[in-house]
Amino acid sequence: MSAAANLRIGFIGLGHMGGPMAANLAKAGYQVNGFDLVPAALEQATRDGITVVASAADAAAGADIVITMLPSGKHVLGLYEGGLLEAAAPGTLFIDCSTIDVADARQAHDLAVKAGHRGMDAPVSGGVAGATAGTLAFMVGADEADFESARPLLEVMGAKVVHCGASGVGQAAKICNNMILGVSMIAISEAFVLGEKLGLSNQALFDVASNASGQCWALTSYCPVPGPVPTSPANNDYQPGFAAALMDKDLGLAANALRGNGVPGELGLRAAEIYSRFHEETGGTLDFSAIVNDIRRRANEENA
Repeated sequence: MSAAANLRIGFIGLGHMGGPMAANLAKAGYQVNGFDLVPAALEQATRDGITVVASAADAAAGADIVITMLPSGKHVLGLYEGGLLEAAAPGTLFIDCSTIDVADARQAHDLAVKAGHRGMDAPVSGGVAGATAGTLAFMVGADEADFESARPLLEVMGAKVVHCGASGVGQAAKICNNMILGVSMIAISEAFVLGEKLGLSNQALFDVASNASGQCWALTSYCPVPGPVPTSPANNDYQPGFAAALMDKDLGLAANALRGNGVPGELGLRAAEIYSRFHEETGGTLDFSAIVNDIRRRANEENA
C-alpha cells in the first residue's frame, strides 16, 4: 500500500481551483473527503473520486491534513473560528491554499496552533489550467518540519513547491508575484495599443519584444492580443484562465500591504486602481488580459 493511501485528506472548497486540486490527490491514491457549498461542485467531486461529506467539520474529522481553498480571509477565519479546528484530531496539519491577506494568514496559523494543531499557508499560482494539470506553483509559509511533511502532497498538485519562510510569507510571495503580473500586463497592453496607433502590427511587436528586453511571462505565455500566442485567452474571446475579478482582489491585497508597510508603490497602487475600475465596469468575468480592450477603447474615445 502506498504512503498516500494511508493519509486522509479533508478538502474544503471544491470550486474551479480546489476541485481539480482535490481530484489530483484522489487520483494519486489519497483518501479525500471533500466539502463545498455548491451542489454542482460536489457532483463533479464525486465523479472525480472524492468522497463528498455533509459539512466542513465532517471533512476535518479524522483527517491527517485539512486543505482549504476559499475566496477570502474572512471565509478561512470564519471556518477556523466556527468549529472546524475543534472537529479535527489533535496535531492535524491545516494547509490554507487560499489567497488572503498576510495578517489573516498569520491569524489562521495562530488559531490552528492554539487549538493544538499545525498550520501553514500555501497559496498557488497557475490558474485553473495549472490546477487541472497538476502543475501549480506553491508558495509556502511554514516551519521546516511542517513544510517537509506536506511537500509530497503539494508535489502531487504542483510542479513547483517553494518554501518561502515562516507563517504568512507564502501569502507575501503570492501578493508580490501577482503585483508584478498585474503591472506587467497593463504595460504590455499599453504597448500593443500604442503600436497599433503607430502602424506596427501586433505580430511584429511580439516578435521584437519577445526576443528583446521587453520579454516577460505576460507577453510570451499570455499575450493579450490574438495571434502571437495561440493558447492565450485572447484567442478564446478572453474566457478566463485568471479572471479580472481575481486580479482585482490580489492587487487590492498588494495595495493594502504597500500602504500598511510604508512602501511608495506607485505602479502597484495604480494597477490596483485600474483593475478595480475594470472589474466594476465589466463584472470581472473576462480574463485579466482583456484589460487591453479597455485601454484600446479609451484610446479611441480620446481620439474621437
